[in-house]
Amino acid sequence: MADVQTGSTEGGTNRRTGVGPRALRLSRNLFVVVAVAYAMAAGYMYLNQRSFVFLPTGDLSTPAEKGLEGVHVETVAMADGTDVTVWRAAPAEDGAPTVLYLHGNSRNVSARWKRFKQILDSGFGLYAPSYRGYAGSGGSPSEAALVSDALEHYDRAAQDGAPIILHGESLGTGVATAVAAERPEADLLVLEAPYTALVDMAYEKYPWLPVGLLMKDPMPTRERITRVRSPVLILHGTADRVIPVEHGKRLFGLASQPKEIVILDGVDHGDLWVNGLWEKVVSVWRRRAG
Repeated sequence: MADVQTGSTEGGTNRRTGVGPRALRLSRNLFVVVAVAYAMAAGYMYLNQRSFVFLPTGDLSTPAEKGLEGVHVETVAMADGTDVTVWRAAPAEDGAPTVLYLHGNSRNVSARWKRFKQILDSGFGLYAPSYRGYAGSGGSPSEAALVSDALEHYDRAAQDGAPIILHGESLGTGVATAVAAERPEADLLVLEAPYTALVDMAYEKYPWLPVGLLMKDPMPTRERITRVRSPVLILHGTADRVIPVEHGKRLFGLASQPKEIVILDGVDHGDLWVNGLWEKVVSVWRRRAG
């Protein structure tokens, strides 16, 4: 009886798969190349992720150079000994609040001087720290460090006895919410173009990466806002190309009363202030203060 062959002869085609050895080798090689490239991309993103989140640029001006004569510059030592810079001014009106201003991820605290001028012109006080790693401050930024520092700043600002408005700008919204969750006595939480979480934004931008496993600074605002007991004011623009307006809407749904959301049609990420943001904050404050 003749032998029956079920495999393929060398250089032929496998009868079960219909794929030749050469094609199998090419497939394996392609898989290896793709896997290596993916691992390299994931490794690069993991190692460099904070350089995408924190973007300190520019030299730190003095308040006097910006025409803010009543603002003092303080060097404050954090609990771990890191020195950070704070711009500070007391309220000019009796009973007026101090705004603890937590800035966005780019430039530095002195770049917000026009905003600070409006705050001061309203009779409000100002407490504006420069994040670690930004102009005027030592150390390196991270979620844990920024939140820990901001809690210390809140306690320092509150020592004067004035009401406290926590104002978070973009990146600072996550920091401000974390503080409000731990300091229920805060008088008002203002979130300017907030995000549900930094990890959510990373998922949206890099859906091909396991960002939940890679993120060092997830900043879960969506979880923390459920523990906030202060009044909440959220402002967002429909044309925001950095943080989609849906993030602000979702946070509003998660926040407890009293809360208010202002959606500005056609307004982009950095244009909320020049489209009435501060006037709205003042209006909400005066209404609540009676």
